[in-house]
Formats: sequence, structure tokens, C-alpha cells
Amino acid sequence: MATTQKALVESVPTRLLIGGRWREATGGARFEVHDPSSGATLTTCADASPEDGMAALAAAAEAQPAWAATAPRERGEILRRAFDLVTARADEFAMLMTLEMGKTLAEARGEVAYGSEFFRWFSEEAVRIHGRYSVAPNGATRLLTMAQPVGPTLMITPWNFPLAMGTRKIGPAVAAGCTMVVKPAAETPLTMLLLAEVMREAGLPDGVLNVVTTTRSGEVCEPVIRDPRLRKLTFTGSTAVGKKLVEQSAEQLLRVSMELGGNAPFVVFEDADLDAAVEGAMLAKMRNIGEACTAANRFFVHEDVADEFSRRLAERMAGLTVGKGTKKGVDVGPLITEKARRGVHELVEDAVDKGATVLTGGAPVEGRGYFYAPTVLTDVPADARCLTEEIFGPVAPICTFATEAEAVQRANATEYGLVGYVFTRDNARVLRVAEALEFGMVGVNTGIVSNPAAPFGGVKQSGFGREGGFEGIDEYLEVKYVGLAT
Repeated sequence: MATTQKALVESVPTRLLIGGRWREATGGARFEVHDPSSGATLTTCADASPEDGMAALAAAAEAQPAWAATAPRERGEILRRAFDLVTARADEFAMLMTLEMGKTLAEARGEVAYGSEFFRWFSEEAVRIHGRYSVAPNGATRLLTMAQPVGPTLMITPWNFPLAMGTRKIGPAVAAGCTMVVKPAAETPLTMLLLAEVMREAGLPDGVLNVVTTTRSGEVCEPVIRDPRLRKLTFTGSTAVGKKLVEQSAEQLLRVSMELGGNAPFVVFEDADLDAAVEGAMLAKMRNIGEACTAANRFFVHEDVADEFSRRLAERMAGLTVGKGTKKGVDVGPLITEKARRGVHELVEDAVDKGATVLTGGAPVEGRGYFYAPTVLTDVPADARCLTEEIFGPVAPICTFATEAEAVQRANATEYGLVGYVFTRDNARVLRVAEALEFGMVGVNTGIVSNPAAPFGGVKQSGFGREGGFEGIDEYLEVKYVGLAT
């Protein structure tokens, strides 16, 4: 690791942030954080115990009354200062994400721009929290509603977007007046720890944001979830884990937001602009090395243009440079762990064993690190696992269809419902298909749907609740009704 990179890592606080104080875990346990491009150890972080999790909740609960009473403008100004600070330190955040997660520096800088925008967006929403006043239909009373903060919130964030998945939860919580306990992924804790330090610098009071890093997520989080002082749980991650958390949350009837797995269809109709479709496919498939819940997972291409689309996509994928994300000219970094790479390859082998054709890639890259070659598969049979399971890697399985009805039916044939992509030049078809798709988001002639000003979230087993947009702050507010006698 280069000297400047080492200095950056060493500058990050690697203890627990509880009640405004950086402290070691109970018992002094620590865990290693690794560089997925080499497997080398970057540093170690405090490995929290269940006692530490409860201490973080106690700090959040103690800080809640004063924080809820803070003026909306003050909360908004803190977020705006945080936006400015993250933007000013964009290169540091980008390098840190690349080192601990693997994405290229260009992609990491894009995440900084995207993630910091949640702070700016919600800094402007903090002063727009409002209620209403009306006369009861019988004229006897007046009806008053007000929005108040939900209260202490547990936030469990994933490893694939270490900054953005935190800021799009922290931003609305700060704006609404909620205190927080954040449990970042053990694979990528450093970005969140640096963000917490920046939030302190921006003026966030002690105890409002508490960060607990741990390798024992279940042991640490379950007691917090079952404690009556907690009022909300928000989680981004796998559907399997999300279901367990929802079960635990039922005991306290917590407000819950779940952003879970995806199995995004990418539908290319016969009238599509193929140049735009291929470009959109590269964005939808290869963003974040394919390690995104929004990643295109199943490509359904009309039989009239399937060969041409497949050829063009394979050429683009084959032309990508795989390597360490910090190096110039690299397009695709490593997957997060060897286990993840092994899982991706098992899906490819399953498809090939069942008759799929490999146009490019199809194997791990030899050498150090967890690299996998960008892959395009055609003639993928309907029973291939890669069509039903989230790939989370740089693999594009292509199937064909003949009619619009077939495309919609196959796109909807999944338990997931996060995002779908559609490419066509027929505006009437755009409306028909967008309405028929059973997904929380639909991208039309674009490979990216994520936007801080838009509500992000899914349906079916992709979860519930929305992050971002005007809707995002509502997840952290309770509505109180007051009846006024006249």
C-alpha cells in the first residue's frame, strides 16, 4: 500500500463512536479490514459486543429529546455543512472506498457525488416538515396534524455502497430529528467511520449519531431491536436477513424500512436504439462491478435484435480492463470476497452446464485478489439459477422473447420487485409496460435510476419503504392528530 494510502487509512478513527466519544470495544476485541484486490490487511477496527450496542442505544435515547427539539433550520444547516465537508474531502472518501471495497476510483468519486447529495437534499427538506389545519365536516371541532420524529433509529448498512447507503439513511433522520445507531458492514467500516467524524465536525451534537462496528451483527443488533427505547429499524441488504430483522422488529412494533434484494430485468424491444441499449446495459450491469441490488440481472432481448445486441454487449464487456481500482485505466475492480467470487462462478457454471453459451469471460481472473472476468451468456435456459438468484457480479445472461406480453410476463416472473429497465422508442409501449411491470422503480431508456430527489425502493420481496425524494423523510416522521374543540 502506497504511503499516502497508508496515511489515509491510519487517519480514520477505528474505535466505536458512542455518546460523542471514540472508545474501544468492551474487552478490547478488534477485527481486520481487508483490501479485496489483494487480500492484504488494511487495518483493524473495534469489534463491538452486545453491551456496546446497548450503550450506543442508551446514548441515542438520551440525546433524542434535545435533538427532536432542535430547530429545523439548525438541523438543515448541519446537513449542509456535512455536504460541503464531504465534497471537499471527495478524494479521501473515494480512495478509502476503493481500498476497502474494490470499486474503481472513478466509480468511488461518483458515489461520493451521489451520496453527499442526500445531505444537501435533506438539508432543504428539514425546514419543510409540516402538518395541516382543517375544520371538521360537522363544524364542531378543528383538526390539527403535526409531524414529529419517530425517535431512536437503528441503521444497518451494506458493504457495496459504503457512503451512499449511509447518507441516504442519516440525511433524512437528521432532518427529521431522529437519533441514530449505525452498524456498518464489517467488510467496509472505514468509510462510515470517517463520515461520522465529518458529521461531528459539521456540528452534530454528541449522541445523535453513534457508530458500532462489529463482526457479530446478529448478536449486537438483536438486543437493540428488541429494546423498547428503539423506535425504528432501517436495513439495506439481503432479503433473507431482512426477513429475520422484520420478525425481530415485530416484538416492539417498530417502524421498519427494508431495501432488500433485486432481480432486475433489462428488456430490449425490437424498436430500441441499440446504441443506447448497449450503453444502458453497461451502466445497469457493470455499475459497482455488478455488486448492486439495482444491477441488471436478467436480459430479455427481442429475437429480431438479440444477436446484434449480444454481439455488441460482448465486445464492450471484453474490452473492459480488470484490475486494482486505484490504478489508472482500470474499469472493473475485484469482488468483495473470495466467497462472493465463488458464488458468481457457480451461477455461470450452472448456466453453461444447462446449455448457455459464453460469448466472453466466464471464469475467475488468475492471481491475487477476487477478480472475475466480465461475462456475457446467451441461450440461457429458463431453469438456470442466474435467472432466479441475484448474481451480484459482472455477468450478463441474455434470453430472447417474441411478444410484448411475453417480455412483461418473464420480467415479472420473480419474487423480487426493485427495479426494471425498458428500452423502446414507442411512447405508448413505455406507458403500457411501465404500468404492467411489478417493480418499485422503472428505468426507461436509461441504465441508472438512482437519484437523491427520487423515491428509491421496491415491492414484493425487495422490501418496503422509500429512501430519497420527498417521500424519504416521511419514513422518519410520525403523524400526530390533535382535535380542537371550539
